[in-house]
Amino acid sequence: MKKITIFVDVQNVYYTTRSAFKKHFDYNAFWAQIAAQGTITQAIAYATTRGDEKQKQFQNILRGIGFEVKLKPFIQRSDGSAKGDWDVGIAVDMMELAADSDKMILVSGDGDFDILVSRIQHRYQIPVEVYGVSELSAASLQQAASQFTAIDSTLLL
Repeated sequence: MKKITIFVDVQNVYYTTRSAFKKHFDYNAFWAQIAAQGTITQAIAYATTRGDEKQKQFQNILRGIGFEVKLKPFIQRSDGSAKGDWDVGIAVDMMELAADSDKMILVSGDGDFDILVSRIQHRYQIPVEVYGVSELSAASLQQAASQFTAIDSTLLL
């Protein structure tokens, strides 16, 4: 069985599925789809937290499915902008876990990951599949992926 590692950019998938479909990503259906391809050796969901009860429940659901949940505080700046991005954390974890993986799955449409995806495939000779909302995923990321899987109704609640 292939050893598969999963990395989910929770904020990205939340906002893109909500924007494109007015629905939520179905983490259970996603897990089942990936588990059918091999053994999930590690799955990490990267999220921001404000500490509210609804978020805690969601995070516990992710843990129940099998995800390790990494949290970063949501920071609201005085100018109204917000910060809570996990790009560097995701990149570091993907590079560290690549040597022990036969396949990596990234759930994000963020074009900042295109170089990372290309580098992992070149250096470790393993596929990196990307899941994202087609029209809201960077073309450069879609092209860098060994396979791009569009999030559709089968992965929505």
